[in-house]
Amino acid sequence: MIQDLCIIMLTAGITSLLFKLFKQPIVLGYIVAGMLVGPHMLGESWVTNEENVETWGEIGVLFLLFSLGLEFSFKKLLKVGSTALIGAGVIVTGMMITGVVTARLLGLDSMNALFLGGMLCMSSTTIVFKAIEEAGLSNHRFASVCFGILIVEDIFAVVLMVLLTSIAVKNEFEGTELLWQVSKLVLYILLWFVLGITLIPTFLKKFKKYLNNETLTIFSIGLCLGMVLLAVGAGFSSALGAFIMGTVLAETVEAERIEHLVQPVKNIFGAIFFVSVGMMIDPALLLQYWIPITVITLVVIIGQIFFGSVGTLLSGQPLRVALQSGFSLVQIGEFAFIIASLGQNLHVTEPSLYPIVVAVSVITTFLTPYIMRLAYPTLAFFERHMSEETRKLLDGNTEKRKSGTSAQSVPSWRRQPVRITKFMLLKIAMTPGINQFLRLFNDNLYARERLAESKRGLEKEVADSLLTLDIRIAEIEVPENTAFAGKALKDLYIRNKTGASIVRIIRGGVNINIPGGSNRIFPNDRIIIAGSDTDIAAFQDLMQTSMATSEDNKRNSNTSIILDNYTITADSPICGKTIQKSGIREKGGCIVIGIGNSTDSIRTNPDPTTLLNEGDIIVVAGEKQKIQAFFN
Repeated sequence: MIQDLCIIMLTAGITSLLFKLFKQPIVLGYIVAGMLVGPHMLGESWVTNEENVETWGEIGVLFLLFSLGLEFSFKKLLKVGSTALIGAGVIVTGMMITGVVTARLLGLDSMNALFLGGMLCMSSTTIVFKAIEEAGLSNHRFASVCFGILIVEDIFAVVLMVLLTSIAVKNEFEGTELLWQVSKLVLYILLWFVLGITLIPTFLKKFKKYLNNETLTIFSIGLCLGMVLLAVGAGFSSALGAFIMGTVLAETVEAERIEHLVQPVKNIFGAIFFVSVGMMIDPALLLQYWIPITVITLVVIIGQIFFGSVGTLLSGQPLRVALQSGFSLVQIGEFAFIIASLGQNLHVTEPSLYPIVVAVSVITTFLTPYIMRLAYPTLAFFERHMSEETRKLLDGNTEKRKSGTSAQSVPSWRRQPVRITKFMLLKIAMTPGINQFLRLFNDNLYARERLAESKRGLEKEVADSLLTLDIRIAEIEVPENTAFAGKALKDLYIRNKTGASIVRIIRGGVNINIPGGSNRIFPNDRIIIAGSDTDIAAFQDLMQTSMATSEDNKRNSNTSIILDNYTITADSPICGKTIQKSGIREKGGCIVIGIGNSTDSIRTNPDPTTLLNEGDIIVVAGEKQKIQAFFN
């Protein structure tokens, strides 16, 4: 066992390092490592017990979904609004149907077609955000749109896994069974979400002083595995249980801390999971099935671009944001592997389907950064060939979505049931025991927001209102090695150079709102800037340039401080002058800290009016290079 783990970790470490050097997604490195240690590529497996690797891989799936849940928040879903729901709905529906049709055209039966459709309808959250981050586009408007769509897709994926399991076990599709499974799933999620939010944060708050990093890590993992057992006992997948516990802990004030503590565990077992995926890839099988791999790859790229762009456009976003979103969602990832593993474990999919999907994922992941760059040329092409009527139609759709529907436009007969429902819920909530329970639930649910309120860069309502004007708010931390450090805003000409405006400087928890020209920027300040995507990108480029300039200055100058002594001669330019008039500080970059006639009688901190005579010995402190140039 130890030998197998050693081989897996070392191989995964070396391949991931190589992929990092070539700026490729690290997940691909893990898959390549699996291919190397597996039984197919080099003739025999380097791993002696593949069953252990499969078990570790299953644990890796749990921690991947647990970490995904920690990054997820049900409140975030409510905030992203209709854009995420419409966009994800169009993508999932369109890609599911396209995947099923493609599978049938390739000769697969209905069960394989259904699973293939499920594998193709979800993009990779990890890969999308890694690509956006590496491209420096995290602060752009489309990035938040992609985030919302991926959140909804993750929910669809969890539901889809439950439905596929039910269909695979009974080998038939029943509308009643579907409704029952969805209802049971919703009730299960709501039950444990409400109980978890009410009980777990209260427990963490009560025992906070005893929860050091070690204890909190063990406790969090224990909660995750406990929910896994409950989910399996209720007839759901283990992955669902891990995801639910992650979403519960995501609403606690300890969420960031837990996520940080669990990350090393997730990285280890997650790497083993992707290595186990690579071990199942047979290169000979890939050559044999190169036609379906090519077809499915093209279906994923073209389908995700089309449905992603159309879905985002229908949600009311402008064409630019829609195309950027569609071109960023052009791959399949973690959930495709998980659904493929599900089909293999249930023995309802063809053995060749797993390596085919993995190959498609590898190819699309590799191409993602390059395809993202095609969004701007495509936008330019559409703008050149788009008629004025089409442009007005798209602009009208955007404005319509932004304006929304006022409460007054809703007919009274539609508002009446809502009023009755609210009245009944209010009566139930006023019951003493339930009222106390709900108050505790509400306090715990919003505790994290209240804690973060003092750290918030700008009120979300203000930021959201600016989106309709195509103005974004971005928060950028000033690095330590920037040439901006210590300079006044009036000397940086930021607005003239970038078009962005600094609206707040956050320094040590103190907010400097609407800073003036005399305000200065210091390392580790958090700067809140307002502007368009182009303005913000220009500001980030300016910041990067300032960092490069600062590094060049460091490399080109020797700034070490030394102590040295010199004897004043008759021909010395400072002989006969006072320290103040000698120019030592200005020209020599140093100060006189001692003076005397011999090393045994040195007076420290001499007065600036002290006269420098022939034979005097002075002790100076300053930059070595400037001192040597001045005295030599």
